[in-house]
Amino acid sequence: MTFSILAFDDETGRIGGAAATGNLCVGGWVLRADSLAGASASQGAYPSTLWGEEALRMMRNGKTATETLGALVSADTGAVHRQLALMDTQGKTAVHTGIENVDAKHAIAEDGLVVSGNMLKSVDVIEAIFSTYKASGIQPFEDRLIKAIEAGQNAGSDFRGLMSAALKIVGRNCAPYDLRIDYHQAPIKALRDLHERAQSPEYHQWLDRVPTEDNPNRPADGE
Repeated sequence: MTFSILAFDDETGRIGGAAATGNLCVGGWVLRADSLAGASASQGAYPSTLWGEEALRMMRNGKTATETLGALVSADTGAVHRQLALMDTQGKTAVHTGIENVDAKHAIAEDGLVVSGNMLKSVDVIEAIFSTYKASGIQPFEDRLIKAIEAGQNAGSDFRGLMSAALKIVGRNCAPYDLRIDYHQAPIKALRDLHERAQSPEYHQWLDRVPTEDNPNRPADGE
């Protein structure tokens, strides 16, 4: 009941995801990310938040995206009702789409990028997200992800319309960036508006003082 994108930003080494759905709280249900593990998008007719959490645990412990996906899918008799996209810290991807998810369902995966969705107006939604992200390489990472899901909406979207949208970015050199619109008539537009508010100088000055994996002592070290 969702479309999502996970991507690896070569310029910064960060991993990010964006998602939208015709139901509530897509950020809480679908997107998971950890700078030491990677990212997951767990969705589908009967999505498993357990899959999303366990995927991060396995990848943090050294499993690749492909190994993690295989282990989770093979152990779950409900896998036919679920969809899972994974990206590990090396940017390697894997994706599963259970056959019992509602059409249209589709996924595209390559190194550094995986797009998936179900209950879509058509597979064109996934194609549009993928191609739009690929064509937006000179833009900031956050904007590329939002622009990609905007393209998915314009290409047909979740066939029920949209109710929630989310953006999540992690990296060893940055504070987590986690924006969620949980209930809105135009959630992707609201997500973009929220992102633009978060670009204020005051907010960025604060973010520059928040501890990160690579710099855990800020602001004590003054850098």
